[in-house]
Amino acid sequence: MGTSPTPTPEIEIRKLTRRQDFAEAVRLQKEIWGFDEIDLLPLRLFIVADKIGGEVLGAFDTARESRMAAFCLCIPGLKPQGAEPKGRYYLHSHMLGVLPEYRNTGLGRQLKVRQREDALARDIDLIEWTFDPLEIKNAFFNIERLGAIVRRFVHNQYGTSSSHLQGGLPTDRLTAEWWIRTPRAEAISNGRPFLRAEPVARIPVPANIAELRLKEPGQARDIQAGLAVEFDRYFHSGLAVIGFERSEQAGTYLLGEWESQ
Repeated sequence: MGTSPTPTPEIEIRKLTRRQDFAEAVRLQKEIWGFDEIDLLPLRLFIVADKIGGEVLGAFDTARESRMAAFCLCIPGLKPQGAEPKGRYYLHSHMLGVLPEYRNTGLGRQLKVRQREDALARDIDLIEWTFDPLEIKNAFFNIERLGAIVRRFVHNQYGTSSSHLQGGLPTDRLTAEWWIRTPRAEAISNGRPFLRAEPVARIPVPANIAELRLKEPGQARDIQAGLAVEFDRYFHSGLAVIGFERSEQAGTYLLGEWESQ
């Protein structure tokens, strides 16, 4: 399943602080996701994130006149009263985008590893972001290649999206929690094996879900609605997504017990 990796380009990852680099990150959003103007993260958000303790990183192809090939944007967060764990500062990784020609090169992982290193240097323990449960390649990356876990499901988080990737479906999202100091994250981030707890439940997603989104949106919507019911049920019972498996038929979320230590 999957294609052979594209040869890795010569990449330099650095923090973005210049207005022209922020403007290029705004432009890349259109190329990557096909957003309408109303859905773009504006230039001023990148500027503010840099000023208030967020993190903006860019990946540049040094063999192509330092062309920006990817970027990621984090904003600082504080867990509100009633949230778990309350009163904790963390980073919300709001957007990570890679140009199509640079995908399957490991560039996204390079950005996340750099993101983790910078957060550790700032004494931050947690990085969070959301992702579409139907995007099984992203799910595998977040859970198996980074070591994130999932305990929360949000129904239609962003409302209607203009991105062609959403296919007109509700913007249901899972929240990835990347506890970057845990043995799990430490081992997985550094390419070492990690023995996770035995899963007690599984939630499969058909491997052809992208095709169904395009050609059979009604069927894709039914699958999406079924996933929402399953995730709600298992998360309310205290389980977390602790692993992800891929086969030719499906991508499967593995749920079980999880502790941060």
